[in-house]
Amino acid sequence: QVQLVESGGGLVQVGGSLRLSCAASGLKFSNYAMGWFRRPPGKKREFVAGIRWSGGSTSYSDSVKGRFTVSRDNAKNTVYLQMNSLQPEDTAIYYCNADLFRSPYNYWGRGTQVTVSS
Repeated sequence: QVQLVESGGGLVQVGGSLRLSCAASGLKFSNYAMGWFRRPPGKKREFVAGIRWSGGSTSYSDSVKGRFTVSRDNAKNTVYLQMNSLQPEDTAIYYCNADLFRSPYNYWGRGTQVTVSS
């Protein structure tokens, strides 16, 4: 059974930092592209950042580019999201996603809450 478990969320002040982690099990982690998405209060889920299976290619939404960094450790089956210079608009539930290219295999974690107070 595939499981994605996010951790590292919490309450932080404006300008602060958090590091989210997503531990994966039940899949061949190194084959999957990994992504971070978020759902702000009252809004739809949106893409935040993604990283290819090898870690050599990353992508970011315009709203987080330059502040967030996605990385992965295939030996630990874990993907990370380093979030710096956090702003109130970053408040959301953050979800981890695993996607196997050109296949129906796509999995989601349950999310972790990030709240940025001003």
